[in-house]
Amino acid sequence: MARNKHVARKLRLAKAGKSNSPTPVWVVMKTLRRVRYLPRLRHWRRTKLKNV
Repeated sequence: MARNKHVARKLRLAKAGKSNSPTPVWVVMKTLRRVRYLPRLRHWRRTKLKNV
């Protein structure tokens, strides 16, 4: 990827990085473990971002 990125691409990458965190513990406790993990969790080597 280029060193100099477009602002829009940089914002999309930042959003993808922020959304790639596990579910907070308080949410798991509040929902009585109905929501255990984040289904959209992405690993940087396994799954690549499309249209970034």
